[in-house]
This record gives sequence, structure tokens and C-alpha cells, in this order.
Amino acid sequence: MKSRRYNQDGFTLIEIMVVILILGLLATIVVQSLRGAADKAKRVKAQADLAEYKTALDRFYLDNGYYPTTDQGLNALVSAPTSGRIPPNYESTGYIERVPKDPWGSNYFYQSDGNSYVLKSFGPDGVESGDDIDGSQS
Repeated sequence: MKSRRYNQDGFTLIEIMVVILILGLLATIVVQSLRGAADKAKRVKAQADLAEYKTALDRFYLDNGYYPTTDQGLNALVSAPTSGRIPPNYESTGYIERVPKDPWGSNYFYQSDGNSYVLKSFGPDGVESGDDIDGSQS
């Protein structure tokens, strides 16, 4: 009779399951750290957009002596307003190319009486709260 060979090469089911469990834990850790990086990137993008708006609003103010009103909105930086107070020295190419949405898909909040303004992104929740990114006139 032939003797059976019990010393076989390969992995047991338990060893394979342990490796899969470890890989799953590592993948979870990596995904969580990337999620935090994505949130931070969106906040930085919103701050950069607000800085661009502030520069454009200041240029508008220097040219015309007032900020666009709430009714005219940020679109007054793209093309000359046709209603309300008409700017006398509007730059022919506008002050910005377009008015983008914030990184979370909402419009930036703009409110102005012509002398000062409030400019902000309401952040990931889309409502006024503690996580807002403020770019108001300081």
C-alpha cells in the first residue's frame, strides 16, 4: 500500500481568512483617511473661490465706488448689471469669467447694500451653521 502524503504545500482556509481580514482593515483605514483629505480639499477650494470673489469685488468697488447690490448679485462681476444702480466705469471684460458653485454644489451666498458685503459658502450641509466658510468684507 502507498502511504498518504500529509505534508502538503499551500495555505489553510484559516490563513486565507486572516489575510483577507487584515487587507479589509487596511482598506478601511485608507478610505477613511482619503475621505478626510477630500473634505479638506473642498474647504480649500471654497476659500480660494472666495478670495477670487473678494478681489473681483474690490476691483468693482475701485472702478465704480460701490459693491454690486444683493439684487445684482455676483453675476454683476461677469457682465454689467442692467437693473438697479448701473456702474459708470464697468470693466469691458468683466471682473471674473464665470460664477461657479461652491464645491458642494450650492451657490455662494452674497448680500450687499453697496457699501459692504457678506460673502460665504454654507459648507457641506448647505445651511447657515458653524461650518460656514466666510469671505465677507473685513
